[in-house]
Amino acid sequence: MTALSRTYTDACRDGNAGLRDAVARAAFPPAFDEAWRRHLLPRPWFVPEAETREFARDLEELFELLVSLPDRLFDGDAERYAKELGLDPRHAALLRRCSDGRPARLGRADAYHDGTGFRLLEFNLGSEVGGMDMAVCNDGLLRVGEFAAFAAAHGLTHVDTAARLAEDLRERAGAALSGGGAEPVIGLVEGNGGIGPYGTLMRAFQEAMAAQGLELRIGELGDVRTRPDGKLTLGGAPLDLVLRNFGARQLLDDPAGPEAAEHLFRAHEAGRTVLYTSLESGLYAHKNALALLSDPRWATTFDAVERDLVDRVLPWSRTLGRTASPDLLDVCRERREHLILKPGAGHGGLGTFVGWECDDDVWREALAIAVDHGYLAQERVVPRPEPVLDPVTGVVDHRVAAVGVFLTSRGYAGAHARVNRADAGAIVGMSANPDTRMACVFSHP
Repeated sequence: MTALSRTYTDACRDGNAGLRDAVARAAFPPAFDEAWRRHLLPRPWFVPEAETREFARDLEELFELLVSLPDRLFDGDAERYAKELGLDPRHAALLRRCSDGRPARLGRADAYHDGTGFRLLEFNLGSEVGGMDMAVCNDGLLRVGEFAAFAAAHGLTHVDTAARLAEDLRERAGAALSGGGAEPVIGLVEGNGGIGPYGTLMRAFQEAMAAQGLELRIGELGDVRTRPDGKLTLGGAPLDLVLRNFGARQLLDDPAGPEAAEHLFRAHEAGRTVLYTSLESGLYAHKNALALLSDPRWATTFDAVERDLVDRVLPWSRTLGRTASPDLLDVCRERREHLILKPGAGHGGLGTFVGWECDDDVWREALAIAVDHGYLAQERVVPRPEPVLDPVTGVVDHRVAAVGVFLTSRGYAGAHARVNRADAGAIVGMSANPDTRMACVFSHP
């Protein structure tokens, strides 16, 4: 555990009620409060500043490796690359719509700290990644006197992800600005039917971006119209940029989805309304792309510095598909207690098989599913536990966190954390475990 976590916990337990109750007392903007208040951990998460920034720099280099894969491994043939990932042709074609071979560097890398450093679990790329409003929590805590004093005493800092994203959005809207306006008008657009389940989160994000001076209009694909001059509108307002809040799989699951998105693609290609980000990000966020970085078949494609980067950041990872070798499957059977199987295009831990939580029979069935559906097999990373005090009961238990490190075109853009009890199972995420809690992240010297 970090010394600062123990210091914080001890102060809360030893009578500093203002610090103990800081999260509960913090005032948050209304949409954030509605979306997140009940899910917040009773304290923030602490990460070492230098180590976190070093990890973020490694992620920037890893992003460059990922986007180079089609050229490096498949002579620039995007279809061969997509086939290697296990994507069906329809999915792959949709991801390549509006692609230029260079997706925007916007995303969130989820990582565990194992006590020696951060290890990457997955690299979520694209504008649909969640949690970019979490620095609102940091700001609210810093308005609580006792926490502000603790932060000052220990040199705590944070980076506002929404502020970093706002810089990118202003730049990307660029020449598409309507009538020479000083600020872009942005549509935060979900797939059809998406506002129902995600509307609360979208409003919290809209609120966070308004604090950065940007107007976001919320809508679904079916609400977006195209003017005769090719510019998109939402609620009658011309849009300079569409901030995509849907993924390719959402479109494919909706019979009208791909066609409904076509007018967004056409407006982007015509330079009338920018689509940020394109679906191309999904070609590199696919978990099986990570396996290509460490697969021994491609080892000579990377130089010594690049191989060292992959070894430092990424646990052992291999793709399991119909072409998986018998030797690889034997390794996976023998190393069950050290492996986790993840669907390549999955999210939230859904569909994941945890080897150390399975018996041999269940694992055998899991491997068969993995081969049929093109899963990623990845080495287990044991996260470092940290103490968390329950402000109501006074009980201290140990929690583990998946730290989400955000990147934009400007580099490191802040972090947040999803936190579970250390004994609550392997998957740290609300979709798989409703007891998961969210925490803002502060860096310390």
